Amino acid sequence: MDVYQEKYAKYWDKLKEAENLSEEQINQFKQYASLILEWNEKFNLTAITSLPEMITKHFADALVLRKYMDLKEIKNLMDVGSGAGIPGLPLKILFPHLSVILMEVNKKKLRFLKEALESLSLKNVELCDVDWRTFLRTTEGEIDLFVSRATLDPLELCRMFKPSSAYKKTKLVYWASETWEPDPKISKFVLDTKEYKLGYRKRKLVFLGV
Repeated sequence: MDVYQEKYAKYWDKLKEAENLSEEQINQFKQYASLILEWNEKFNLTAITSLPEMITKHFADALVLRKYMDLKEIKNLMDVGSGAGIPGLPLKILFPHLSVILMEVNKKKLRFLKEALESLSLKNVELCDVDWRTFLRTTEGEIDLFVSRATLDPLELCRMFKPSSAYKKTKLVYWASETWEPDPKISKFVLDTKEYKLGYRKRKLVFLGV
């Protein structure tokens, strides 16, 4: 699919205006979308195969975080269960100063992420191929924020808040559906919930911490 076709211009223009993107940034998003669509023909990288939906349901959805958090104050973040790189790569494109770690254990998706980083010439982005539990058990790094877009179960994500975890004081943002409600075991970790709309679709950002 040619993401530069005139029929898609209104979708790109809307994203560019809404997020105040530079010409370089919108071109990065176009290249990124083209890569996702190309790889989707090889294997199931993402369920969304329509470019307009990708712009709204992937890119705009990832960038909604800027409305509720000052990401200029964040130096580094980890995207847990990154998949096609969302929300980590859209946030990196929007905020180039960020150091980003993309955690993904699927080897095909890791190959995609590696090619995406090379094609987009993104600096200070690392790939992490260990699973979440192993990461929490074996590492101690400086991470300001964890993000996860409805990949791992929130109960699993909240393992990071155990007293023995090196990351127990770090915040986590979870993208959830409109109907999501916290399990009683994790309610104590919910700091805030923000509801928002993507077109007619309602979503939630859940802020977790201790």
